[in-house]
Amino acid sequence: MPISGSNSKELASERHGAWLRLRGTFPPKPGAKEDRPSRQRIYPGISATPEGVRIAEKEAFKVRLSLDEKNFDWQVYTRHHNHDIHLPSTVGEWILLFEEDYFNRRRKDQQTLTTWKTEYQAVFRRLPPDEPLNAEILRQTILTTPPDTKTRKRFCICLGALAKFAEVQVEVKTLKGDYNPKKVAPRQIPDDAVIVESFHQIPAAPWRWVYGMMATYGLRNHEVFRLDLEAFQNSHICTVIEGKTGSRRVWPFHPEWVTEFDLHDINFPAVDLSRSNASLGGGTVCHYFRKYKIPFAAYNLRHAWAIRTLEYGLEISLAAQQMGHSLKVHSDLYHHWISEKQHQRAFELLLKRSDRPRPPVVNLPES
Repeated sequence: MPISGSNSKELASERHGAWLRLRGTFPPKPGAKEDRPSRQRIYPGISATPEGVRIAEKEAFKVRLSLDEKNFDWQVYTRHHNHDIHLPSTVGEWILLFEEDYFNRRRKDQQTLTTWKTEYQAVFRRLPPDEPLNAEILRQTILTTPPDTKTRKRFCICLGALAKFAEVQVEVKTLKGDYNPKKVAPRQIPDDAVIVESFHQIPAAPWRWVYGMMATYGLRNHEVFRLDLEAFQNSHICTVIEGKTGSRRVWPFHPEWVTEFDLHDINFPAVDLSRSNASLGGGTVCHYFRKYKIPFAAYNLRHAWAIRTLEYGLEISLAAQQMGHSLKVHSDLYHHWISEKQHQRAFELLLKRSDRPRPPVVNLPES
């Protein structure tokens, strides 16, 4: 952050882990070999918070004034840099400061709260809160997870972020392993006939509607509670207004299901919408799938939708956008699950194209 004023190019504040520091041209440090001013950094002992930024700006003006009046004192800032200030020491203190910084840099809503709780907080709970934060504690916590798994990868990412924030030197890259979603065993994805049969076995109309929306639009479990219902009543397009990856629009595959499942007759279940996405999706929806003895996991409706779009011939980049994830994730996850049935179906559709390539006709000379 540049500091305004006549010397704005000479002095700026910047974040360094949990703290702010000032960057500018300063006289040589006591005992330094250099005898001319040079570009250096000073550590005023100010935390990287919104209030800290305001304090740092005031400190920068004081520093600039001392430089102009030739009475700048290195000892003040050397003392701070040598940590003669209160620094967090325990794991618990660092986590609290990390959480504060996390939400200082992003809005605080259902989406970010869910990410914090399910990704970061779930990992940080495995750390001893009253112990000093050091590389060995982080490393040993990572090693409690199975290698080459999604869990190991998540621990490396979260604890690596905490280490970087607290300026703890620990190598996590080599511990991450070679987890790849392509190595995950294919799920038991229901075919469309089973999906329709299961829809009609649900006795409660509100949960039939939830099920139908998830099947027809490939929604994540919680997203069925985060829809623009008013817009949907007048359209076959479903608009997710809040979810894991933000807002997006989704088209029905199959569109006939909008009518068969009577989706425009919105029959919303009585749930507390103030609850977190994880609680609604992983808790409530999964509970009712078990209660009504649906023979597959709720999330498999989403996987079935993804494969169905491939059978329709929808361009995978468009399918990825409608699912709310990247093209790479789409390819890695869903192309791995395409069965011989889907390949045969795609082959048959290509053969029916009137403009498909034809083999050459060669007139051989008569023998």
